[in-house]
Amino acid sequence: MQICGIDDAGRGSMMGPLVIAGVSLDKRKLRKLSILGVKDSKKLSPKLREYLYKKIIEIVDEYYIAKISPRSIDASVKKHCLNDLEAKYMAKVVSKLNSDTSYVDSCDVNPRRFGKKISKLSNNHKIKSYHHADSRFVVVSAASILAKVTRDRTIAKLRKNHDLGSGYPSDSLSVKFVTKYYKKNHSMPSFVRKSWKPILRILDNN
Repeated sequence: MQICGIDDAGRGSMMGPLVIAGVSLDKRKLRKLSILGVKDSKKLSPKLREYLYKKIIEIVDEYYIAKISPRSIDASVKKHCLNDLEAKYMAKVVSKLNSDTSYVDSCDVNPRRFGKKISKLSNNHKIKSYHHADSRFVVVSAASILAKVTRDRTIAKLRKNHDLGSGYPSDSLSVKFVTKYYKKNHSMPSFVRKSWKPILRILDNN
């Protein structure tokens, strides 16, 4: 019995990709993840996440990570279908890993509807969709770690050339970076999500 867990990272950010990660392993190996201390990535330090990332890859049978670009995100937000875009990418991960059952962390207010959408897009794979799946199922926690580490590494690369903080609207450093960049260049960098409300506000004010 192959079990798959899927989660995202960076959905609320105004910069960088939205990362979708999936892991697949034999049900009997789930205990190994628990013993390792795998839990929702938000409850772990960056250092511990990096350590667990390597260990998870050793334990699981397969994993797959997809990055959704800011450009694709903007195109979906304009059509009010960001959830559809995420469902499409999660279905891609489901099809790629081809497990018996896939547990997904739902970004839709209606987890059942979200699960049905992914199932339809992945040729009727069995999907179990829940809110807070990353803290309820260790297999989803493992996927959340892979997604978060991948996204953090991408932001760290961007940070080598730009003082942009975490990329989240709640980070004053990120807001300052975007405002300053726009004032100077009258445009936004390609890694900024131009459809995000905080970005639109910055554009309006300047």
